[in-house]
Amino acid sequence: MRIFVDPTRLAAGTLVITGDEHHYLGRVRRARPGDRVELVDGAGRRAAAVIARIAETATELTVEDPEAIVAAPPHVRALIPLIKGDRMDQCLEKLVEVGCDEIVVWPAVHAVVKLEPDRREARIAKYAAMIQAAARQCGRAQIPHVRWADGLTAAIASLPAGLRLVLDPTSDAPLDATGTTDVTIVSGPEGGLAPQELEALAAFTSVGLGPRILRAETAPVVATAIIRAQTRS
Repeated sequence: MRIFVDPTRLAAGTLVITGDEHHYLGRVRRARPGDRVELVDGAGRRAAAVIARIAETATELTVEDPEAIVAAPPHVRALIPLIKGDRMDQCLEKLVEVGCDEIVVWPAVHAVVKLEPDRREARIAKYAAMIQAAARQCGRAQIPHVRWADGLTAAIASLPAGLRLVLDPTSDAPLDATGTTDVTIVSGPEGGLAPQELEALAAFTSVGLGPRILRAETAPVVATAIIRAQTRS
């Protein structure tokens, strides 16, 4: 069993868990005193623990010394335009499962769905909670970071050095991420990338994912899975 704890609380000794994680242990997993639990802080550390006591509103754990988790390269970053309905949720969850490390959400010109400024903070908070739940479900020790960018130009303005790819259904160039430590993937919305967006991506390498056109929520997931398979990470 794995649960997430605040980085400031992950330390050897006694730890009391309440709220959602207590509910997960007691009600979802039906844990009992003596069961072993892995604690992760989502920021690169984990610790083994044993359940000492489960009460109505809290679980008490005995925690061993934390240790650092070394993330396997490359760092994979996906720039995802807003996608309509629950397809966006599915995309984010699957990106977590296949090994994406960082997700940047941006408002594409041709995106079907639009998001008003006053709703962005709440939406990103919702995405972050969803990503944390997906990380726990698939056994990931580190929680991918998600953030909002006001546009594609803003999203790519501060990218670190590394391999920069744009997913293009018309390209025959294969995706090859071997030998790199940082990869950025840009995918388009349902309506495709606008001319000004393509211009902003002129320095990116266009790659294809095979003979079929993949949906907006599928393409970045497939690309991330290919990168992880190529790099065995």
